[in-house]
Amino acid sequence: MTSFRQDPACRRHWRGGKAALAALALILAAGATQAADCPDGNIAIGSDCVEVDHAADQIRELVREAISADDLEAVIVSVKVGEVPVLTEAWGESMTGVQATPDMHFRNGAVAITYLATVLLQLQDRGLISLDDKLSKWFPEYRRSDEVTLRMLINCTSGYADYVNLRILPLHEDVFRQWTPDELLAIGLGQRMACDPGTCFNYAHTNFVILGEVLRKAAGKPVEELLRDGILAPLGLDDTRSESTAVIQEPVLHAFTAERDVYEDSTYWDPSWTLARGAIMTTNIHDLLTSAIAIGSGSLVSPESHKSMIAPLTAQFPPFSDDLYYGLGILVTNSWMVQTPSFAGYAAAMAYLPAKEIGIAVTATLGRKSPTERRPTDTLFAEIGAYLVPDQAPILP
Repeated sequence: MTSFRQDPACRRHWRGGKAALAALALILAAGATQAADCPDGNIAIGSDCVEVDHAADQIRELVREAISADDLEAVIVSVKVGEVPVLTEAWGESMTGVQATPDMHFRNGAVAITYLATVLLQLQDRGLISLDDKLSKWFPEYRRSDEVTLRMLINCTSGYADYVNLRILPLHEDVFRQWTPDELLAIGLGQRMACDPGTCFNYAHTNFVILGEVLRKAAGKPVEELLRDGILAPLGLDDTRSESTAVIQEPVLHAFTAERDVYEDSTYWDPSWTLARGAIMTTNIHDLLTSAIAIGSGSLVSPESHKSMIAPLTAQFPPFSDDLYYGLGILVTNSWMVQTPSFAGYAAAMAYLPAKEIGIAVTATLGRKSPTERRPTDTLFAEIGAYLVPDQAPILP
């Protein structure tokens, strides 16, 4: 929807450190700004104070429109402004005759990439590793590992190819197959590199599998333990788990997809190919919102590490700009900090805007006619964000 995009003529690519520092300063300044004071039972929208019940009704209408326009089976949304919960609700069915509820669990996919970035920064804060460490310190046998840094892995500028290519990785031939990191890396590292290290942005799952192995070696602990100790336990995320199989804890939000040219239940397709060992996870909407707020506010890492997480270093690479770029495992769009996972019929978004202390969590399951060229949850999150902050709407990639 073009209403969420800025005029391309007004968007300029980053061309040096000065512009990058200026953009970062604006983000940090925004983060220090508190939402406007409103009476109890109201939240700030633009320059007005609006009753929470009215804001919740407006969001409900946006959800109903999205369900109709994008043929969504189920949608779960949670929104919080400052300390004020606006709504947490579910629409549609998990399965025929089974109503979706806010307590249902689903795969959080790429949210775990943001968790990996957080653990990476926590280990740096403890002096165990550095973003500028070379990959060769742990895996000298990997191609060009003496040129690739940990920062390049987590912000996808290593140049490594993505193994998620259906002509190479036959995911749809056996959707229940469990893949090992070694199998995935053999494919990813065996392909031609997208560019020289540090010279382009190329989103590649290969980076995250490698990073998981580095974190395991550097800390001497499994990734799932690092995630539990560094994120899940401190935030009380009791409904978020690392899983070694395709299991999802009850109650389950079921997913459906037509990826194999037949509309089918894909809830228990094996996700082992998606991310690092130990970072393949399930969650619910409550934990997703808590994660968005904690990571967006920088509460889990030092102030210096939080600055690193949102630094606009990739703004120089297509398709990004000063207003839309990839930080360390997270997308920054018009100062919103966003992650948008999708997997086999599931789609979601978590977002936080520091300037207004707004947290948004959305998940949905797809219908037979849902769009495939975009994630419907991206559009829905952007619409909710644009309603809540009309002068600082998210920019859709």
